[in-house]
Amino acid sequence: MRAVDVVAGALERIRRADRAVCAFAEVWEETAVASAGEVDARVAAGERLPLAGVPIGVKGRYGLRAAGPLIDAGCVPVGATAVPGPGTPWQTWGLGAHGRTVNPWRADRTPGGSSAGSAAAVAAGLVPLATGSDGAGSVRIPAAWCGIVGLKVTNGRFPSADRTGLAAPGVLARYAADAEAYWRVMTGEPSAVSPPRGPRPPTAVFSADLGFADPDPGLLALARAAAVRLADAGAVRLPRPGAPVRLVDPAPAWLALRAPRAADAGTGTGPAAAVREVNDRRLADVFARADLLLTPTTPYPPHGHEGPGERYSTALTWAFNLSGHPAISIPAGVGTDGCPVGLQVVAAHGREALLLAVAAAAEAEGGVPVPPTETTGAPGCTRI
Repeated sequence: MRAVDVVAGALERIRRADRAVCAFAEVWEETAVASAGEVDARVAAGERLPLAGVPIGVKGRYGLRAAGPLIDAGCVPVGATAVPGPGTPWQTWGLGAHGRTVNPWRADRTPGGSSAGSAAAVAAGLVPLATGSDGAGSVRIPAAWCGIVGLKVTNGRFPSADRTGLAAPGVLARYAADAEAYWRVMTGEPSAVSPPRGPRPPTAVFSADLGFADPDPGLLALARAAAVRLADAGAVRLPRPGAPVRLVDPAPAWLALRAPRAADAGTGTGPAAAVREVNDRRLADVFARADLLLTPTTPYPPHGHEGPGERYSTALTWAFNLSGHPAISIPAGVGTDGCPVGLQVVAAHGREALLLAVAAAAEAEGGVPVPPTETTGAPGCTRI
């Protein structure tokens, strides 16, 4: 299939559906068509492009800066996905060209943020893959609430403009194989991820609350059941519960580091550094006895567009922005409200391949959730 045909299909899907979803802030039709033609010419000349013709969304109007390796591999950016408007509290929804970004599962609910448009575009089938960035959960939370895969890489693994070091690039995709394709291209690692089955699957510790959060019981039950399914499938091993995971609530430290002219940003001193030191030590203990840490991705399901109230959707994610650990959200089921729930899987620094293997195993066991409003049968990257 030619790149120009694949990209034309994506642009048609966007034209047909984006007025309802509002996933894109800008659509680059002319540029995308021209770029697809260039990809076809490169392939015809004998160049091997592992993602030739894959249409992608890039987070925000400046997202092309982080998408260079994907473009070099043949991806065609079709537009800038929606991010929150100025002054949006807690970055929980996006502002697209046609209005507020909605959750493809329920239009009266937020897709999460701040990679809101990227998650909505993938979940609605407009593009198979979109880039994101994650400073407190901004890839994992919208992935969870839109029923897709969202990977945050190890902090510092790829370039980031964030002065605090809390933000890391990431990817949103419907299929685990597409997230793995992103990882392969971004790192240059040629080997494919193998499912973690066998006589010695990775050991996983499940934590309901990391010692401080308060997840909704129904959501927690779905996340726990997803962890058990992984164990039943032989993808992980869940030993008998041992000492519970008890981290210090990272909220004060994260907020202090994000504040303008943060006193201890980058200095290694002050209250934020003290919290980070304690949690780093406790997480090192966790990963000394287990390969993976499992939690619900969020403490509650998607809220309405009026806002989250006093609760933080980041309660279970931002600890790993402070610690820098890679983490992925994978679909864990659908709640009674009709909205998806995510299972967060965290690994030691640099072990993204293990996270992607677990995501692939979960997909093989439970399939891929499709929102009732999906308007397409958009193929994944590896199916183009």
